[in-house]
Amino acid sequence: MIYFLYDVILYLASPFLIGYHVFRSLTRGRPSSLAGRSGRLSSEELMKIEGHETIWVHSVSVGETIAVKSLLESIKKRFPQKKIVLSNGTETGRSISLKLQEADLCIYFPFDFGFAVRRAMNSIRPSLIIIVETEIWPNFLRRARLQGVPVVLVNGRISDRSFNRYHVLRRIFRMVLKDFSALCMQTVEDARRIAAIGAEPSKVHVAGNLKYDVPVKRISDEGFANLRDSYRIPLSVSVFTAGSTHQGEEEQVIRAYLKLSPESRNLFLVLVPRHPERVAKVCEILKGEGLSYTLRSRLDGRNSPFRSGEVLVVDTIGELTKLYSISDLVFVGGSLVPVGGHNVLEPVSFHVPVLFGPYMHNFKEIASLVLRFKCGAQVTDETELTHAMRGLLGDEGKRRDMGRNGASLIEENSGSIERHLAVIASFL
Repeated sequence: MIYFLYDVILYLASPFLIGYHVFRSLTRGRPSSLAGRSGRLSSEELMKIEGHETIWVHSVSVGETIAVKSLLESIKKRFPQKKIVLSNGTETGRSISLKLQEADLCIYFPFDFGFAVRRAMNSIRPSLIIIVETEIWPNFLRRARLQGVPVVLVNGRISDRSFNRYHVLRRIFRMVLKDFSALCMQTVEDARRIAAIGAEPSKVHVAGNLKYDVPVKRISDEGFANLRDSYRIPLSVSVFTAGSTHQGEEEQVIRAYLKLSPESRNLFLVLVPRHPERVAKVCEILKGEGLSYTLRSRLDGRNSPFRSGEVLVVDTIGELTKLYSISDLVFVGGSLVPVGGHNVLEPVSFHVPVLFGPYMHNFKEIASLVLRFKCGAQVTDETELTHAMRGLLGDEGKRRDMGRNGASLIEENSGSIERHLAVIASFL
């Protein structure tokens, strides 16, 4: 009965769902993804996995795809004969997946209609399905169970807000969660929560956070110089990168930059909006403040290096990690406005101090570790952001100490990949 009602709701919503995806394709000048989202794979796609056992990995968007990259590398090393099919629910996630060498085939995740998931499952015929974080699609999970395909949840987490919603509907979730073969949760609290909403305790494992298993990276002096040169950024300036920013944050970052620029002739700002479609709005803000800027997509047409007081606006996908590696200080967005934050470990892994706002409820554990290891600082508003920037940009020794602290954080909290791999291997 539950699945019948779920299907009725899906079909009633289908005109809006399809219309939304058609609209996005037209407005962004991209081919429609409706065939893929209906579970259809082209003959060219099928040829990439033909004759091989497959592992289907689903990571909905950018953050999940980046988080699972190291796990995919380990799976490839341990099971080189198996092909990995990587699916995404968003265009930005897919753009990252297409760059991963570990993925043999990249597809859009099908709509959760019974016919769509059945068609995709019959084409891919996976020997194992891995779902990153907490993507719970009833028809997809049910089809996997009916076809005898084990499903493992990795890097699972249940936020405060999600837990309250799930708990109200726990009778339904108890039925759906039975279709998971194993659930690897980030923390003991996440494990407690998933069990409280219906997961069988015997299937729940505490495996840690895959985002901690990033290598501590130290870019060479030559690599640093070459990378800065490729972005037209002189070695003489201090680079402040504001990454994954949302509406309401760019204004605060820009005002802080305007306040600090007169104090230092060696400060340069890199702005990386979380959603590239917002770049035009960000450029309007910069124009209004009288700041000179260049878009990343037009950087090849710029011959002269940037000067202090100018701005590089990144309107492309997949370059944030490189930009963090050549920064002196980083602010990670989604945190000065009530979004929930983004992963602050990426700059930390490059020995770069990180700043973030008060809204980190999606990354509470990571934020508290960063503060405990003293490799970053939390600010509450624009005034504190400006003060923190001033203090750190003017103290190279403190930045260096915070960078070393970040390396210690990652080294002491690694090991999640091996714990996840142990569970995954038991089903292969």
